[in-house]
Amino acid sequence: MSIISLRKSKISITPYLFILPHLIFFAVFIGYPFFSGLYISFFQYDYLRPEATLFVGLQNYIDLFKTGSVKFIEFWNSIKVTLTFVIYSVPFLVLIPLGLAILLNTKIVGNKFFRAIYFAPWVLSCAVISLIWWWIFQSQGGLLNYYLKLLGFDTPRWLSTMPYAMITIVVATIWWTMGYNMVIFLAALQDIPNDLYEAAEIDGANSWQRFTHITIPMLQPVLIFIIIITIIASFNLLGQPLMMTRGAPAQPTGGGATEPVMLRIFTEGFVRPFQGSAAAMSVIVAIIMMVFSYTNFRIFRQRD
Repeated sequence: MSIISLRKSKISITPYLFILPHLIFFAVFIGYPFFSGLYISFFQYDYLRPEATLFVGLQNYIDLFKTGSVKFIEFWNSIKVTLTFVIYSVPFLVLIPLGLAILLNTKIVGNKFFRAIYFAPWVLSCAVISLIWWWIFQSQGGLLNYYLKLLGFDTPRWLSTMPYAMITIVVATIWWTMGYNMVIFLAALQDIPNDLYEAAEIDGANSWQRFTHITIPMLQPVLIFIIIITIIASFNLLGQPLMMTRGAPAQPTGGGATEPVMLRIFTEGFVRPFQGSAAAMSVIVAIIMMVFSYTNFRIFRQRD
């Protein structure tokens, strides 16, 4: 199409040129893997022996919904573990950062220093965080058990017994990621006009009333955003249980007590390996997350 015809049709390609780089990266790193995984899910796939690959249709999906089968038990156990982790971690990852943001939003000496301290763990990789907390919680020679023993307390097997194993993962995750949510809350708090608080104070409102009637309503959009991204991030849990507990302890019925769905997919696809079954699990998880995201977008749109 010539430049003259473009001008006549009043179509500008400039906006499309701006989004083209992102579109290319999205297509290569998101689009292609998704459709490739969808294709693999219809096969008994072996990437080490391509000649042994066998088309099985929907069998990989049927196995995941066949009550009593090994794959059914392991997959849905991992979904249950993931949801348990979300329930245990998300409230703390919202309330603790909110409390820290409120404290650090005041004019106290060294507030910038403490902001940096609380945010610092976020810049570390998952591997570093997992190894730090593995060393703290390990049963033999671990830092926590060392001091518990000195004080005369029992020394639990933190990483291999329940509920301690799940607690260790939740604690490590909260310490690692709460700084990110804190910074977002802090930025939102600084956008609330001080005039509102001054007017409420003149009217006789106490600190709790100012918090519930001014701070929370003004933070509602950011609060909803934080809850959504935290749930999505918690649903993608992988590195901490992989490096700290390996999914242990084992469940009598199958699967691990700290094996989230992402670790189950990793084990299914790269340890056993059953790439076709792992791809089917990934597709189901992707559908669950798309439904969750769509629901939240609907909520946002209705609110707007």
